[in-house]
Amino acid sequence: MNKVDLVILAGGKGTRIKRLLPNKPKPMAQFNKKIFIEYIIQNFSKYDFENIYILTGYKSEIIFKKFHNKKYNFTNITCVKEKKPMGTGGALYKLKKKKKNNFILVNGDTIFDINLNSLVKSIKKNCIASIALIKNNENKKNKKLNNLDIKNGVIVKKSKARFMNGGIYYLTKDIFKYVKNKYLSLEEDIFPKLINTNKISGKSFKDFFIDIGTTHDFKRAKNVLLNYFKKPAAFLDRDGVINQDYGYIYNPKDFIFRKGVLKGLKYLIKKNYYLFVVTNQAGIAKNIFKEKDFFNLHKNLKKKLALKNIYFDEVQFCPFHPKGKIKRYRKKSSLRKPGNKMIRNLMSNWLIIKNKSFMIGDKLSDQQCAFKSKIKFEYARENFFKQVKKIVNQ
Repeated sequence: MNKVDLVILAGGKGTRIKRLLPNKPKPMAQFNKKIFIEYIIQNFSKYDFENIYILTGYKSEIIFKKFHNKKYNFTNITCVKEKKPMGTGGALYKLKKKKKNNFILVNGDTIFDINLNSLVKSIKKNCIASIALIKNNENKKNKKLNNLDIKNGVIVKKSKARFMNGGIYYLTKDIFKYVKNKYLSLEEDIFPKLINTNKISGKSFKDFFIDIGTTHDFKRAKNVLLNYFKKPAAFLDRDGVINQDYGYIYNPKDFIFRKGVLKGLKYLIKKNYYLFVVTNQAGIAKNIFKEKDFFNLHKNLKKKLALKNIYFDEVQFCPFHPKGKIKRYRKKSSLRKPGNKMIRNLMSNWLIIKNKSFMIGDKLSDQQCAFKSKIKFEYARENFFKQVKKIVNQ
């Protein structure tokens, strides 16, 4: 995706589930010790978004405190508040002056785990938006924008059709021509008019879907989310494992993948593994390069890998070193391997099947980190793909 933002609608009260979630915005509901909107951010921040915006309303201070001006997976998060309920369309008005990019819009109470790159590519010429569609029988309770079909890639409405709105949209900046500073619903006020003028594309998906907006779905969400998101992880050192190690690597042009890495990463994704990078970056403390250089390299890496449908779920790094030249980085840290705080952070923040997870490194400190974390360890071998395939199939 080229210069695309992620926008999350998180302003609703959750009236239908109020007794199950008193005094909290619906996206802040907790399941398996993790709030729902974190599932959304974790799941989609692996894409190369420029920015993440969270549009808040009811009890906005709770969301602001947790997310505003934070950075996740190299992407800045900004929260925006609406003073009164504005609907899904009116809420976007708050972004009108901020938005320079096209964007993906998602609901803060649903997860539809589609390939977002595929949705972006589905938009047709002269269209303002593209909607991710789901089969009508997948969610019969949703009465907004149902009975939809696709003709030549463009959405048409029929009395009896195959699809309905899945709640994820790719919107161009032209959508702001239709957004006003008043209560508006995208699904009821804006999209129907655009569909009637052939301005909305559509693509159907069969991926994982959950909506916590009803009492029935809210009650089953804990088990549904656990069953879908709990999976094994590959913890990977960076230099010497993912890329060739010949000193401090901070310039994207010097980042060269080792043999079999791209094929191996694709294989791990296919086998339903999380991909985590855990890397010491003492060059920051030693003033060889800046923290922003590290960020820029990984943003560049995200873009390159996304073209091949490869995504790291999270990158943990340690910029500290006890002999650093820069004072604020000169200290001992349990983040620095052989310490295992980076892995402990990931274990705490993600639903991970520990006994099926593993780590690959190229130094004794990597092995010691894995030992402290009680996960399987192997030193990096010549061909990454052959190595991970053997590990997964043991």
